[in-house]
Amino acid sequence: MVTPRFVYSVYENRLQNKIKNENLPQHIGLIHDGHRRYARRENLLTYEVSYRIGMVRFKECLAWCDELGINHVTSWLLSKENLSRPEEELNSYYLVLNELFQELLIDDLVDNFKINFVGSIDLLPEYLQNSIKQLQEIRGGGEKILTIALGYGGRQEIVDAIKSLLKENKELEIDDLIKSINDEQIRDHLYSPDSPDIDLIIRTSGESRLSGFLLWQSAYSEVVFQDVYWPEFRKIDFLRCLREYVQRDRRFGKWNKEPR
Repeated sequence: MVTPRFVYSVYENRLQNKIKNENLPQHIGLIHDGHRRYARRENLLTYEVSYRIGMVRFKECLAWCDELGINHVTSWLLSKENLSRPEEELNSYYLVLNELFQELLIDDLVDNFKINFVGSIDLLPEYLQNSIKQLQEIRGGGEKILTIALGYGGRQEIVDAIKSLLKENKELEIDDLIKSINDEQIRDHLYSPDSPDIDLIIRTSGESRLSGFLLWQSAYSEVVFQDVYWPEFRKIDFLRCLREYVQRDRRFGKWNKEPR
């Protein structure tokens, strides 16, 4: 008897074989959306349950990226706007995040990753800041990079970059300063100046917007919106996103005489 698990496995292998010889994205951005809606749909007692499921998906997705040779992953786990949510809800999410960070300290999963954090870390609870500091110190090696965005907003990143640039060049006359500013200088003052531009952004939950995610770095990103909530995001959903990516004709604003 053919089981759903068997059919799923066959389809997953088929998808993976289709993309294995293609130019896969080297920097993927993940917008983990839909935890609360998933909890309401499934009649879960608290959002905390769906947050925990979502962190399991997070680790699974990181393993898929590692397996496929994707060298840089940026995960948006908390936006700056999210910080205005009810304190009780935020506190439960902070606890789940802290548990995740404690697991990553000892998990073989991230042996190949250097872990960075961006965003308004100073607005987070002190115990969470301590876990972040510890994780960065212990997981400071690895050839691949995992960037976790917490209390992050794309507009704020650009504002902070310009402020930093102005502060660095405060001795210049205003006219000279205006003439000197270019896009490379602004990039050099972003939260992660050495990070390459995003190749592919995946957002779950069916929402078709970026909500300010990596505004500067996503100028020519391919974007795939998945109509599933993050806690139910599967490997076949991930592979479908990659399949769609490799099928697109990336022109970076230029005219291509020979479209795919």
